[in-house]
Amino acid sequence: MRVGLYPGTFDPVTNGHLDIIGRAVKLVDKLVIGVAVNSGKGPLFTLDERVAILERETAHLTKIAQIEVRPFESLLMHFAREVNAQMIVRGLRAVADFEYEFQMTAMNQQLDREIETVFLMADPRHQAIASRLVKEIATLGGDIGKFVPAGVAEQLLAKVGKA
Repeated sequence: MRVGLYPGTFDPVTNGHLDIIGRAVKLVDKLVIGVAVNSGKGPLFTLDERVAILERETAHLTKIAQIEVRPFESLLMHFAREVNAQMIVRGLRAVADFEYEFQMTAMNQQLDREIETVFLMADPRHQAIASRLVKEIATLGGDIGKFVPAGVAEQLLAKVGKA
């Protein structure tokens, strides 16, 4: 069984994340979506909320591959081994992402050479989307409908008091 791991904070999950997930499930038999606790980033949504949102927004993809949404707080490569992942899936939006991801991949290979990293280029429609920018737009009363699914927009606007 080919198992992939797509890690992230997903605060909130965006259309860009969902595009990568939708393409990743075509490459694996099972995709584990690892939701990083990452309290250092000060997430707006709780861990349980982020897991529940991802389960809801990816339910339709379970016809293509198994999907498991799991929180994690450990080193990524330790978590990858724990879920028996053979590959880490990462999305790339721009050159700045590549610089960061290149360095992370090199370090991860030093930790475990058996786990490959696979990069999927962001769809051009989603290249500018970043969770932190979506939160900022929502907080300032802007339209986030192009960046996140309707249910996520509703929850985010409620969180920032704009609903």
